[in-house]
Amino acid sequence: MIRFLTAGESHGPALTAIIEGFPANLPLTALDIQRDLDRRRQGYGRGGRMKIEGDQVTILSGVRGGLTLGSPIALQIENKDWERWSQVMSVEKLETPETVTIAADQRLSQIAATVTKPRPGHADLAGALKYGHQDLRNILERASARETAMRVAVGAVARKLLGEFGIEVFSGVLQIGKAVATEVPEDLAVYRFNVANSPVATPDPAAAEAMINQIDQAKERGDSLGGVIEVLASGIPVGLGSHVHWDRRLDARLTAALMSIPAIKGVEIGLGFQVAGLFGSEVHDQIYYSQERNFYRQTNNAGGIEGGISNGELIRIRLAMKPIPTLYQPLQTVDLQTKEVVSASVERSDVCAVPAAAVVAEAMACWVLADAFLENFSGSTLADVHNYYTEYQKRVTAQ
Repeated sequence: MIRFLTAGESHGPALTAIIEGFPANLPLTALDIQRDLDRRRQGYGRGGRMKIEGDQVTILSGVRGGLTLGSPIALQIENKDWERWSQVMSVEKLETPETVTIAADQRLSQIAATVTKPRPGHADLAGALKYGHQDLRNILERASARETAMRVAVGAVARKLLGEFGIEVFSGVLQIGKAVATEVPEDLAVYRFNVANSPVATPDPAAAEAMINQIDQAKERGDSLGGVIEVLASGIPVGLGSHVHWDRRLDARLTAALMSIPAIKGVEIGLGFQVAGLFGSEVHDQIYYSQERNFYRQTNNAGGIEGGISNGELIRIRLAMKPIPTLYQPLQTVDLQTKEVVSASVERSDVCAVPAAAVVAEAMACWVLADAFLENFSGSTLADVHNYYTEYQKRVTAQ
């Protein structure tokens, strides 16, 4: 089993992670991780923070000479914005200034150092009540989606392992606001090409302009937008996950990991909620066999998972992301200290982060799939894992 922990606040000195359980001799460099971090910083609708942060990752341990050692891997991403926040976010007790000067949308503005006006839809109020804080910054700094930068770094390590066995994980944006992708290519190569060349990471080029218009309208009114993300995984072998316990089911593990991403409010696999209105004969994928393909299906309504186990087909998952709760035209709330009705606090934020969230979703899917993969084919070295995987594939195809 592999595991990871992240630490760090949005405006603290750095984000860090410790990863444990990867086999020795897996090729890994900072560049392998940096590619996904650079993708997370992109996407139409991002805010001023991404112009400050380069999200440069440093591997601190667990890798030597470009190969993993089998020991814990430590990663770090410095927060460049820490310079402005060093007094506010100091570990030592210092006098806190009333405001901090930040760069937002090509201008400087003031933001409150101490926060008492909780934002509807954020962890601000629930977290403060749970942990007994009078300053909401003690909650929002960790609840911030800034933490997902480190998740992307961790997921990139998992992606590197999956790639050794021909497994690829990618994503596309299917909806932003009311703009919906209706012409989604079935050819996965075309799908990925379109996403890579779209400012909103959609596989439907015809929908991109409408999505951009939705984001522009939201920005003009000081609002925010969510959308729908699709995550796909190809090359998945039969047998990841298990039916024997609730917490070993692959679909349960994937949906839990994806729901843990800030602002994700729904996850569905395959046909998802559509199955509620269909007959069983319209839902279940008929099974076929040939010597060339072994067991296979001509449809994939199950989304690549049956009974909590991968069935060898393409895994297809969709996520619903709510609009970001920080609004530049803030909603009504109640001040934590005075109990007066006020406008919610305003923190620097994105108008729309759906394309960035898609990269985070890939990372979490990569992590779960790598975990399930090593659960089936564990070994102390990458060569051991290859041997176990090869023998397993021989057995499965011989049945």
